[in-house]
Amino acid sequence: MVKKTLVAATAISLSTFALTSCGSSNAESGSGGDDDGTITMGFAQVGAESGWRTANTKSIQETAEAEGIDLKFTDAQGKQENQIQAIRSYIQQKVDVIAFSPVVETGFDAVLQEAKAAGIPVILTDRAVDVEDTSLYETFLGSDFVLEGEKAGEWLVENAKEADVDGDGTVNVVQLEGTTGAAPAIDRAEGFADKIAADDTIEVTASQTGDFTRDGGKQVMESFLQSDDSIDVVFAHNDDMGLGAIEAIEAAGLEPGKDIQIITIDAVKDGMQALADGKINYIVECNPLLGPQLMDLAKKVLDGEEVPERVVTEESAFTQEQAKEVLPDRQY
Repeated sequence: MVKKTLVAATAISLSTFALTSCGSSNAESGSGGDDDGTITMGFAQVGAESGWRTANTKSIQETAEAEGIDLKFTDAQGKQENQIQAIRSYIQQKVDVIAFSPVVETGFDAVLQEAKAAGIPVILTDRAVDVEDTSLYETFLGSDFVLEGEKAGEWLVENAKEADVDGDGTVNVVQLEGTTGAAPAIDRAEGFADKIAADDTIEVTASQTGDFTRDGGKQVMESFLQSDDSIDVVFAHNDDMGLGAIEAIEAAGLEPGKDIQIITIDAVKDGMQALADGKINYIVECNPLLGPQLMDLAKKVLDGEEVPERVVTEESAFTQEQAKEVLPDRQY
């Protein structure tokens, strides 16, 4: 009997935005923007790879417009070189503040040094960067990705018996990873691994990147199903990859949520609908609506106020019944 349990852990995305403002002229003078009082923000988005990212972009754009902030927006299309080019362009344009959600964690030291030298503060949103000098950015606004992975792992440990479909005493998990080198992919995998270590019947038998996309999740899951007929659980780092995995599972003649259980991360509408329909078993929330918090932090930084080095967004997790309750009023 083919073991089926799909744990798709979704991820937010991520998303990390960077504003480096240590010693910036705006922060020191408390000017809070241009001479006319208007704040100009340069924002370099990672891309449009998922429903989470689309909701994140919409929140930032709509909040900036509502608060009268001049937003210069760039879609990096998932390429770090595009993001670095956009940040350098914002530096040349002498924007008041820069925010971005890094494609990957490393490789931003030089451009952040340039922003600092120009006196332009940087705020990281959704995703973090790995730099030795943390003064290169003012604050990091986003989710605790390790905690998200831990929540997914805890649920699996608590429901291990149900996940062991054929009752052989083992729970074989396949993992759909996010973009290689991205903070949410690294941290969610770490948190998940830490928690499932408490149950030696649970084992991750295969792990491969689906790049946070639905097509990527489908293709990787198809490959897993062709090479392994003992899959109990799929853990996907975001909803979109989990939704792609559902397509692959159904195409293989299996029933997602029952033959293979699924855990995802994000809790976007499509994912929540699949949860309500019983095709996903558990979703850990990653809130993409960061616009209001980002604009508030930018104003405080430019006014010379102290801000926390880390601002964590409040998030939940959902079972099928909980998804049915909140889905009608879901904003994303």
